[in-house]
Amino acid sequence: MWFSFWRSRDRFSLDELRYLTDHLAKVQIVNKDFVIEALRSIAELITYGDQHDLGFFEFFMEKQVMGEFVRILKLSRTSSVSLQLLQTVSIMIQNLQSEHSIYYMFSNEHTNYLITYSFDFRNEEILSYYISFLRAISGKLNRNTISLLVKTRGDEVVSFPLYVEAIRFAFHEENMVRTAVRTVTLNIYHVGDDSVNRYITSAPHADYFSNLISFFRKQCINLNRLVSETLKNPGPDSTSRIFSAVDEIEDNLYYFSDVVSAGIPDVGRIITDSMLMFLIFPLLLPSLRIVAVNDMQSAVVTSLYLLCCLLRIVKIKDLANTIAAALFCPLVAVTKSSGAEINGHISDHRFTSESQGSDNDSLSKCDAGGSKIDFPCTSDSGFHPENVIMQNDCTNSNLALREVLLAYLTTGDDIQVLGSLSVLATLLQTKELDESMLDALGILPQRKQHKKLLLQALVGEASGEEQLFSSSGFIKDGFGNEFDVYMEKIKELYGVFPPSSEEGTSPRVPRFQVLDALVSLFCRSNISAETMWDGGWLLHQLLPYSEAEFNSHHLELLKGSYKSCASAFVDEFRGIWPDVLITVLCDEWRKCKRAMESSAPQKEPKCMLLPPQKFSSEDDIPYGSSFAAGERMHELVKVFVLLHQLQIFTLGQNLPEKPPIYPLGDLPKDSRAQTSGLDATGPKPGTEVGLVNAVPCRISFERGKERHIFFLAVSIGTSGWLVLAEELPLKKNDGIVRVTAPLAGCNPRVDDKHSRWLHLRIRPSSLPFLDPVKFNAYGRKKSKALVDGRWTLAFRDEESCKSALVMTLEEIKFLSDEVHRRLKPLLNLDTAIDSSTSSFHLPEVSSPYTIPPDSS
Repeated sequence: MWFSFWRSRDRFSLDELRYLTDHLAKVQIVNKDFVIEALRSIAELITYGDQHDLGFFEFFMEKQVMGEFVRILKLSRTSSVSLQLLQTVSIMIQNLQSEHSIYYMFSNEHTNYLITYSFDFRNEEILSYYISFLRAISGKLNRNTISLLVKTRGDEVVSFPLYVEAIRFAFHEENMVRTAVRTVTLNIYHVGDDSVNRYITSAPHADYFSNLISFFRKQCINLNRLVSETLKNPGPDSTSRIFSAVDEIEDNLYYFSDVVSAGIPDVGRIITDSMLMFLIFPLLLPSLRIVAVNDMQSAVVTSLYLLCCLLRIVKIKDLANTIAAALFCPLVAVTKSSGAEINGHISDHRFTSESQGSDNDSLSKCDAGGSKIDFPCTSDSGFHPENVIMQNDCTNSNLALREVLLAYLTTGDDIQVLGSLSVLATLLQTKELDESMLDALGILPQRKQHKKLLLQALVGEASGEEQLFSSSGFIKDGFGNEFDVYMEKIKELYGVFPPSSEEGTSPRVPRFQVLDALVSLFCRSNISAETMWDGGWLLHQLLPYSEAEFNSHHLELLKGSYKSCASAFVDEFRGIWPDVLITVLCDEWRKCKRAMESSAPQKEPKCMLLPPQKFSSEDDIPYGSSFAAGERMHELVKVFVLLHQLQIFTLGQNLPEKPPIYPLGDLPKDSRAQTSGLDATGPKPGTEVGLVNAVPCRISFERGKERHIFFLAVSIGTSGWLVLAEELPLKKNDGIVRVTAPLAGCNPRVDDKHSRWLHLRIRPSSLPFLDPVKFNAYGRKKSKALVDGRWTLAFRDEESCKSALVMTLEEIKFLSDEVHRRLKPLLNLDTAIDSSTSSFHLPEVSSPYTIPPDSS
């Protein structure tokens, strides 16, 4: 019979559709090839007719072809027919533009039958087509069409197969399936039908939202496991695995945010309560404790990151304010509550790893070696930050979570500092947080604080007027009603008892606590520059205009830290990279200023999940290599720039666009560069150079092939070169430049056994790690670092060798002195720098030959 199917006809015609449907109606035993081709062709014809001739779909309705589809599905025993039928209906629904056509497709219960049909979902291809079918249906939903897919009793929905069947696959192992289910549910939520919304939030369907949180919780635990494994034993794919898990977690959070934005009554509350009861109180907050054991650090980092994500992505006011209020609770209160029974479930609280075993029971205690910050205040004169004391005691169970965050700034490692700063920055940027909460946390920006107090004074509130015009700033009613409301909510709903507030406490105490912690951070030497930049950003947000809230103790600490860093910075003038120092300084000045004044910290919160970046000297590169020295110099410059800009900031001045440095000076007429005929661009291979100051020597770049050459060391401003030139036959005092190398960092040294040999280190001309081609966005090397080269020059006698050594040292000194001269304006910030430390001591001709003490 089906051979006649192939007879020639106009493919896109009503006759073709009639022919196909007639033959499909006669099918009693399914011929797979014919049925599949017929279903595919019908989908094409209906799509074509919807755009060109409505008669096609009228015929489709008249012949009740949807009913034939259902009949064929019941007759079929092969998966290929089921696949084609799902694809055919999906294509039709997706492409039909006529609302009348969509009404027909969703009516007569045929679509609901296909939705509830028992397909063999063990077949992954069938599952994929089925989920696409559900997604196609959801894409056509509106207030009118959704009523065709539900069953009602009175005004209440009692059955909604599309929603029920979709959420069955919400937690499927395949990410593509989960993503499609989210699309289906969001399309349903955003229809805004009241009866459907009541159905969704009624039992047992409301369990879907708490199940979402449970699934999300498992993802968080998996992320913590990956972070823990990476901290212990980082591998080549550790970063990609962590970022893959992070992407899934953030996708889930954006889904939660989209669900809440649909505005369905009670959904926001259900998600908030589930988040707090199953994730935040039992898992995240108890992990925010001071730890000294590396095995436990991953839980701290993961918790800090997840708190940032929750606050940044999920825009629920109650959730944000409850998290913020919980930070005032003692660690022991949160830990005890996390072990309580919640709605009949015993929480497997806190992040754990397989290696930790029974350590879970000890998480309510602080490990030895941590610190507690004690912020004393007196009732007579308010807070005295100069009395802040650091105690090596974190066994105090009354340590509040907020104080733990501040303790990380003063005693934590680089990852913990970054995590704490990220949480504080995220809280500050969370628009859902009430200003009274930010004020209580001590991170209300100065401009908002002044605006708030001025508004209170204008409307006649005594507390506002007292604070605005009083130096003590005491208030009787704490930080406001919102703060008290959320503290009471934590107590009643989650069994966490916050500390009782002391009457008469100054609202400036939390702010000074934050300032103290930040100032302490800037005085630390074991924190990366980029992390400290984030601390500078937070300080700039809190005090954008003046130094009014810095006290003498703050200023003294900042100046002391600056002096120490400036001294180390001056040492770099005679280091290995002085020729690039000014370039790096100007570049980092611009970057730091931009980072301070940007709308958000420069480092993403997920950076805290990565293993800390090691300097090259910590890996396979020798300690004395120029590459390792360049990394240390770059890090030092970034810290120096930050501390210098903070000094300007504490003086209440605006940051200049460029650092204050002198321009290049003129070359002395008797300099070697002048007598050698060089211009400002320096020597280039193939160009002529005067050999008046050059010293003849021999060098071999290949075994057994010595070359007679002239050696010259020369500096121009802040640049310098080692030059090897060949004498011109017809010009005895001139030569052709054959090879050049950087003068700075060459570390000239006479051989211990051969007094006519001069050894020179040849470093790269630029810093490779500043090249984005060689380094990725997260500072990881893409290829092996460059290795220093070596030159060994053989001179005709000891005197020539000494002359070459002295010439090299003199030119290094000229270069370093010029760098120092140009940077003097930058260092004139009341910084006591011993000028004698920047001088070079040239060796006497008769004395043993030495190298500058810090050029190694």
